[in-house]
Amino acid sequence: MLKNIFCRKMVWLLFLCLAALPAFAAEKTSPAMERWVRRSNAVEKDGTQEVKLKVTYYANEYVEALVNSEAEKNLWTQDEMENYRYTLLKTLNLQESIPFHIDLYVSGVPMYPAPFDKHIYLMIGKKKYTPSDYDKRFNFKISGGRDGMVYFPRYDPKTGAELPRGAKDIRLFFDASITYAQAGKGDFMWIWDITKDKPASAGDGKAAARLEIDRLLRRMEKLDKERQDLQGKLDAIDKELSEINSRMDELQSR
Repeated sequence: MLKNIFCRKMVWLLFLCLAALPAFAAEKTSPAMERWVRRSNAVEKDGTQEVKLKVTYYANEYVEALVNSEAEKNLWTQDEMENYRYTLLKTLNLQESIPFHIDLYVSGVPMYPAPFDKHIYLMIGKKKYTPSDYDKRFNFKISGGRDGMVYFPRYDPKTGAELPRGAKDIRLFFDASITYAQAGKGDFMWIWDITKDKPASAGDGKAAARLEIDRLLRRMEKLDKERQDLQGKLDAIDKELSEINSRMDELQSR
């Protein structure tokens, strides 16, 4: 019976995480959370279109403030809080991605942002990164409200190095041509000083350890596959070299 109760709690925690993501846009945030939120408004000169944007970067401080807020509201135990933290971080894919929540509101002439991933990019230092994934609803006509997640890669696919490490800030750009209201005024740009972010909270260490193990296991699987592919190529080369040597020995013995 206790096992069933625990399972029901975990399902409920997962539901809260998934339901909370789009709800962040309308929810009143704490000062710690508000530091990582950016807002922009654009109005076409004749007033035929107005666009309001709210962009949230999931900094460590933001995530921890959210976890603490939910724990206080729900009177969770330490274990429940840690399970929520782990599930939230996994839902956000924070170990693999740099996630943003984008909240758009368009009044007047609708916005046609497809293909959405061609209109938004992230700058870290002098390097430009395009989304690794995003909410595909952004590809459809927007009239009224629309919100969803946009993800950028956190690690270099070749070296495995964490991209934001050592950077002073990250800058998110949104193409001005995507909306009449901003056309001719330059791209939307939002900057976050990541040097002011707090280190990720370890809590009791369980969530951080579980997430790191998940990431390392995926990295090991990828490297193991690459090693197998390379080993197959080496075996083919060794076989061909052996055949060449055998043929040379045969020709020299005549």
